[in-house]
Amino acid sequence: MDKRIFIGLAWPYANGSLHLGHVSAFIGADILARYYRLAGDRVLFVSGSDCYGTPIAVEAAEKGIQPAEIANKYHEEFRKNLVDGMGFSYDMYTRTTTDQHAKVVQDLFLELHKKGFLYTKTEKALYSPLLERFLPDRFVEGTCPKCGYTGARGDQCDECGTLLDPLELKDPRINPKILNRKGELSDTDRRLEVRESEHFYLKLTALQGALEQWVESTSDSWRANASGFAKSFLKQGLHDRAITRDTDWGVPIPLPGYETKRIYVWFEAVAGYLSASMLWAEEQNTPDEWKEWWQNEEAVHYYVHGKDNIPFHTIIWPAILLAQGALHTPDHIVSSEYLKLEGKQFSKSRGWAVWLPEFLESFDPETLRYFLVANGPETSDANFMWAEYAQRVNGELIGTFGNLVNRTLSIAKSKFPEGLRFPETVDAESAELLAVARDAFPKVGELIEAGKFRAAFRTALEVAEHGNRYINTKEPWKKIKDEMKKDEVEGDLAVLVQVIRSLAMLVNPFLPRTSEKIYGFLGFTAQEQIWKYPEPEAAWKIGDVTPLYRKIEDADIEAQLAKLGKPVAPEEGL
Repeated sequence: MDKRIFIGLAWPYANGSLHLGHVSAFIGADILARYYRLAGDRVLFVSGSDCYGTPIAVEAAEKGIQPAEIANKYHEEFRKNLVDGMGFSYDMYTRTTTDQHAKVVQDLFLELHKKGFLYTKTEKALYSPLLERFLPDRFVEGTCPKCGYTGARGDQCDECGTLLDPLELKDPRINPKILNRKGELSDTDRRLEVRESEHFYLKLTALQGALEQWVESTSDSWRANASGFAKSFLKQGLHDRAITRDTDWGVPIPLPGYETKRIYVWFEAVAGYLSASMLWAEEQNTPDEWKEWWQNEEAVHYYVHGKDNIPFHTIIWPAILLAQGALHTPDHIVSSEYLKLEGKQFSKSRGWAVWLPEFLESFDPETLRYFLVANGPETSDANFMWAEYAQRVNGELIGTFGNLVNRTLSIAKSKFPEGLRFPETVDAESAELLAVARDAFPKVGELIEAGKFRAAFRTALEVAEHGNRYINTKEPWKKIKDEMKKDEVEGDLAVLVQVIRSLAMLVNPFLPRTSEKIYGFLGFTAQEQIWKYPEPEAAWKIGDVTPLYRKIEDADIEAQLAKLGKPVAPEEGL
């Protein structure tokens, strides 16, 4: 009770809509936040939109618009889909383009520079005499040195898949798309020169020992994929890494002489966890309160993200924090594996995706929360299949959980409209069922704290399974026909209502809107706000009861399958 729990959720990149793979990596953060609040702890749950980086700048150049227009569009879409749609309970959802974030990043940069963890180094880069600037990799195209494809990008050849450095390209030139003037440039205009450019490097080599010691002492509470990666990466030996780029889209370097360069996204974006915490404190009119989470050894920090973000949360961000020396480092790394769609990888170019905005137009977000916990990529790659989604929602969520709630409360409302009295004594079967509900609270809580969300949810659903067996054995719909057994039926239903009340709390971290509905059925004007088995009420009066969920029909699934494999037409503007 009353611990300080920090939850940092990976910042989605603001250059396109979110798909279900993103949500599968994100959902655990909201489960943690909701659980710990109910457990009586002080939670700070933050994230935001990652708005900088070369892909956004390239897309903006191709469309002839400003990068901020793209970032603004998707930031607002993310807020709507994650907060209003999925019900994520952030304490702060912000963005990396705020002045406040830039100030925090720049202060961190200067602090590490002063301590000797940043240094400058001259390196070769491609320069455009036409544009009078160095070009980032995605602004360059040329001939692939591996396969000879003449349209290879500076970071990768799409023909053979080889990852490239711009300097490896033969005949490097400006990618005409970035000027939105394809066909108007001469070969002379497009030519590039190799020149020297000065950049700042993070001295990771100086932090090798500290990181090894930290990983060894902390990684037992990480997911296996994160622990394995970090230990393997450190074993290979760290190399210093550039943290600035030749671009005008990003956080400016806070030192004179570097006006045409910016702090690179992989350094500044992770600092968003700190800047978001500080922004939250400012907006609470308690500007120093962030320190209760960041300068407190007793605080507990969770970082929740997908597999592709493991390097940044187990090596880069911890290295920055260790170099700074006075801020809390990660305690729990909750890193998911990959989610596939109908057996294939998600692909924007191939139109092989289920986009979150489209999903929310047609389906209940609670069903997605359920499915991605029950069948998501928690510890191994998972596969989203529309037919399985429908089967699991209709069979388990509706058939087991929803069925218990709706048939119990409907019978209670119909046969005992004035209310139910909880019995003074219960029989052995009733006592056993109530014990199952009581014992589930510490079990579910411990599993959530360990990041084992599937097992936690499974434990909660087992209470519903016990409840269904109980009601099938007791058969109140039959006994109620015998006036002599009315008191017995009332007691049995009161026991079931007590179990359903317990379930409303047990599923709250996973299915918050479902929990809210159940409390409404039970006549509560507000949800209970404490994680513990509730002692039975002397009497219950059931309110209006409606189905918790809509059945997923075959036609719904057929319509979704028909959308797959149809690439989305590129937008000309925003």
